Amino acid sequence: MRFTRTSKALGIVAIAALALTGCGAGGGTTEGSSDATGDPNKVITAYSNEPQNPLLPANTNEVYGGRVVELLFEGLRTYDADGKPVNALAESIDSSDAQNWTIKVKQGQKFTNGEAITAKTFVDSWNFAANSKNLQNNGFFFESIAGYEEVSAVNSEKTADGKTKTTPAPTAETMSGLAATDDSTITVKLAQPEADWSLRLGYSAFFPLPSAALADPKTFGENPVGNGPYKLEKEGAWVHDQSISLVKNADYSGPRESKNGGVTFKFYTDPGPAYTDLQSDNLDITDVLPSNALKTYETDFQDRNATKAVATNSTLNIPPYNPNFQGEAGKLRREALSYAINREEIAKVVFNGTRTPAKAFVPPVIDGFKGDLKGSEVLKFDAAKAKDLWEQANKIQPYDDSKPLQIASNTDGGNKEWIDAVANGFKNNLGIQAEIQPFAKFAEVLNLRKSQQLPGLTRAGWQGDYPSLYNFLGPVWGTNASSNYEKYTNPEFDKLLKEGLAATSTEDANAKFNQAQEVLFEDLPGLPLWDQARPIVWSNNVVKAETGWNGSILYYNITAK
Repeated sequence: MRFTRTSKALGIVAIAALALTGCGAGGGTTEGSSDATGDPNKVITAYSNEPQNPLLPANTNEVYGGRVVELLFEGLRTYDADGKPVNALAESIDSSDAQNWTIKVKQGQKFTNGEAITAKTFVDSWNFAANSKNLQNNGFFFESIAGYEEVSAVNSEKTADGKTKTTPAPTAETMSGLAATDDSTITVKLAQPEADWSLRLGYSAFFPLPSAALADPKTFGENPVGNGPYKLEKEGAWVHDQSISLVKNADYSGPRESKNGGVTFKFYTDPGPAYTDLQSDNLDITDVLPSNALKTYETDFQDRNATKAVATNSTLNIPPYNPNFQGEAGKLRREALSYAINREEIAKVVFNGTRTPAKAFVPPVIDGFKGDLKGSEVLKFDAAKAKDLWEQANKIQPYDDSKPLQIASNTDGGNKEWIDAVANGFKNNLGIQAEIQPFAKFAEVLNLRKSQQLPGLTRAGWQGDYPSLYNFLGPVWGTNASSNYEKYTNPEFDKLLKEGLAATSTEDANAKFNQAQEVLFEDLPGLPLWDQARPIVWSNNVVKAETGWNGSILYYNITAK
């Protein structure tokens, strides 16, 4: 099914999104354009942070690693600035019944090491990603293919401290619904018809991998070899905690041809120095601004800034293994926390109007969005109700306030200011201690979440890979989903998602997905906070730049002076 663009982007497909780092700031005017000519050989320097994991597409589901992987690799499809799918390595993708698919792979394609890319390359890569013993974060995104359940099987058990422990237990090595019938043909049988399944094929989990990646993933991830518009400058181009240097791939012939000579991602743990570097032209572009630049960046970077509403949101997640938030008392406390947050004031004062208070678990730019779902009233600020609910909870189970309620977050993205504001709301409206649990790197927060070691709450967020209600639900809250770090589970929620995926129309699918959101509002495993307009600023070394529909900078489209 083709996906069009209206005042709201369309799409109903299940695809993973990268875990979103928090960004401070940005007002902005209009979106920049990169049509202007410039120096095609000049290397651009860009803001980033140390990736969480070795750079394998199947294992990268956070934004800092993702921005590198997206440039080093290319899959069967890609997405343009509006989120519209464009064939890349696919000649054609066809199905007569939305369950059995035939994909024709372009011939003559190679990785930068000269290894040929064939239909078998994709089949082997997908089976590797889906197999639970390979521990790939993005394995969940092959869930629709017949045989996935056997390949991805795990044993789960609850530990004495209420956490969930899983161990790989695959009963098959390959997915039964996936085959390469010749060098150019992939056949895929899904477990059920899904009319829009092909749209997800541009996501990085579906990228092809050379044989070296399958043989030794960890070593490969340090010096990845891909087939995208860029390649590593040299062996060891990833200097940990400092930078990653990419150069143009001269052999690339796909739809994302680079307009510059390369991109060097410089790692910062604080957006303040990066902003200063931009002002002195020692850095070329950033999408993360310090909070003190909220009201000044348009003046500081006249004609060198852009912003637009994008498909990203922020949440405050509550681990189910925290004893203060379990049972009936825990449910009341989760509601109380939500009512105690003045989203409107924080969006205005801290974010200078570049955030809008959340009305759902999905941002409003997504087609099918509804801002009046049952249970969504919990997103409104009501100090009196928050206090009453908290007192009701204490009658059932006294709250342990011996230590401050900590909110885990990376501090590199301008997060401290809004977390301080949220913590003050908890103190003033609930009478409890609360504070930020700061980390210099986003990867450190993700690792803490993944190991279920959070002492309190955690900042979280989502950046879409293409417009879809499911995109903000399944990968984040589905049972055993790759980014469901807090291990939330609800069979009714999973059932509604599955029914939505099997729907034959966008309207029917969105109805199911919105019903699933109502389950989330009943359980409140996380508290929706706000949706974003993403600002970017660039140096005098850049002619123009732009972001895509989900807020990602289109690095390949940047033109340099």
